[in-house]
Amino acid sequence: MSHLNTHAGSLFMVAAPSGAGKSTLVNALLAKESDLRLSISYTTRPPRPGEVDGREYHFTTVEDFLARKDNKEFLECAEVHGNYYGTSRILINQHMQAGTDMLLEIDWQGAQQVKAQFPHSVGIFILPPSIDALEQRLKKRGQDSEQVITRRLLAAGGEIAHAPEFEYVIINQEFEVALSELVAIVKATRCRFNQQAARNSALFAQFGIHANLSQT
Repeated sequence: MSHLNTHAGSLFMVAAPSGAGKSTLVNALLAKESDLRLSISYTTRPPRPGEVDGREYHFTTVEDFLARKDNKEFLECAEVHGNYYGTSRILINQHMQAGTDMLLEIDWQGAQQVKAQFPHSVGIFILPPSIDALEQRLKKRGQDSEQVITRRLLAAGGEIAHAPEFEYVIINQEFEVALSELVAIVKATRCRFNQQAARNSALFAQFGIHANLSQT
């Protein structure tokens, strides 16, 4: 089921092992690109202090979440530590039809689910410059015990093994370089034929140009 090539907006997925700097890069990208919006997931976990419904997450009940899942409202969903998390296909569609580019911070498993429904989505994998650098970043954060850091490093290998499933790979060695590469991917995607045709339908009609719906 492919929707993306008829939408004015594009769908980006960014994945990375823990400690690679994904969230920092995504936040900087969102600050630079006003037409790009971060997808807000649904979750059944209770809000943490300072969290606001509709900002960090759409907080809901287990019953409501499972009803939405049964109605196939989610692009992808998963259960993590006893709580459900899911990305609303309906909200994504609405924003993209309006010409807004959407971004998902996601893991490789979620990316596979999204790609099955939106084959034209753009996958971006963030790599650290080395395993040693990843370990140092995890320690520098000061958020985890040595055991947790070891577990995250072991998990990183399994996550990185899925990097070939993504269209783009950014090596986050120098932050500004990595950010410029991320911005370049977004700008180039906006110039794809079908995105331009959807955003500029009157101009394309004037020139007699017709969208190629089979184009990737």
